[in-house]
Amino acid sequence: MSDSDRPVIFKNGLVLTMDDAHTVHQRADVLIIDGKIAEVGPGLTAPEGAIEIDATDGVVMPGMVDTHRHMWQTAMRGYGADWTLTQYFVWYYLESGKLFRPEDIYAGNLLGALEAIDSGVTTTVDWSHGLQTADHADAAVDALEAVPGRFVLAYGNIQQGPWEWSTSDAFQDFYRRRIDGGKLAGFQLAFDIPGDPAFQEKAAFEVARDLGVPVTTHAGVWGVTTDDGIRLMYENGFMTPGNVYVHAASLSSDSYHRIAATGGSVSVSTESEQSAGQGYPPTWQLRKHNVPVSLSMDTSVWWSGDLFSAMRTTLSADRVREHMEAHGNKETVTHHALRAEQVVDWGTRGGAKALGMDSSIGALTPGRQGDVVLIKNDASPAMFPVLNPYGHVVFQAQRGDVHTVVVGGKVVKRDGKLVDADLAAARAKVNATIDHLRETLGEEAWQRGMNPEIPEARILHNPYQYTK
Repeated sequence: MSDSDRPVIFKNGLVLTMDDAHTVHQRADVLIIDGKIAEVGPGLTAPEGAIEIDATDGVVMPGMVDTHRHMWQTAMRGYGADWTLTQYFVWYYLESGKLFRPEDIYAGNLLGALEAIDSGVTTTVDWSHGLQTADHADAAVDALEAVPGRFVLAYGNIQQGPWEWSTSDAFQDFYRRRIDGGKLAGFQLAFDIPGDPAFQEKAAFEVARDLGVPVTTHAGVWGVTTDDGIRLMYENGFMTPGNVYVHAASLSSDSYHRIAATGGSVSVSTESEQSAGQGYPPTWQLRKHNVPVSLSMDTSVWWSGDLFSAMRTTLSADRVREHMEAHGNKETVTHHALRAEQVVDWGTRGGAKALGMDSSIGALTPGRQGDVVLIKNDASPAMFPVLNPYGHVVFQAQRGDVHTVVVGGKVVKRDGKLVDADLAAARAKVNATIDHLRETLGEEAWQRGMNPEIPEARILHNPYQYTK
């Protein structure tokens, strides 16, 4: 029996099941057989030959779920640390994004996928809007299939209008070859709706409807995608369950009501919204309107790929807004409305629900997939004592504390190290991408892109557009 087929048991851990009751076991085991969770509880007996993982003094929880990450940009980690959304749009959408070859998409996706599972994110939506050709799309899938995590491809192409690429023969052929019956965990169409009354995006929505797949869209991005886009979707019957509205940070109550009423959910990328300018991280509004929430990292060309950071910043941003609103009314918040427990739910179960995968991932209950993360670091003084387990996950843990990751019963990280991951090969592919971009752009343009000027006068022009 190979290691990938052996049962796995986590022993003596503090277990956050994230089930409907949010059951917490202070000292318990999690048994995985045939890739699925068989039992959760104290003193379990594993079958002969099981892989035993000592979870003593650690926290065992479901694998986290990221519902929006531009993985193709991971090869440029940190390049845009000082960008605004304007610089991001100019660099990727209007100028340099078109320089990415299929092998560059592969390099970014490979590194992004490895980073995700290393960080305890077992399911990731690859919001892949750099797919200029079918070759680029094939490269994206090749990379995702090379890494033992769960990945949902959200297909997009920022170099064309969605009504063009989604209706092309090349896209239809790609879908038949790689998606229909393929190995990925799921598939979405990824495009935005700026709100032009002509609503050319209708053609792409019709493709999504014909294929039976959801749409994920950057909604509520200040000055770019507004209430007009939501209204057009609604009036044309395209706001349907399963659609994911990313950011949704600058919408009206009317739009939030429409999202809630039609069964959609919002992917909040707090690190992104805090810095880039989409709007204030909207969980304070989403809670009011009963809109389901999941969490995401957006892109590490700017920020981290650390979903612990997403939980931490989201909880903090929500509380800041709560205090600010109260102070504006000469009031004082004496009890927080949003708790750490709820944010951990958003990072696990919330993502599973957003992707229509709640029956298979997102919680540690019998019958679900064996996607399990152990947070444990005996060498860290910040990892004990664990008194409030949800608070510990949100405010104390980080990806360096991810001890073990199991996906579908397969151990993909153990003792703090990825299993069978060729990081040297990934590094070489990423370095080749960076060399290509620097040589093609020229060193002056490369440095200028990474270090945008600080003009004397504020620039208010928004360059976001599909075409010239």
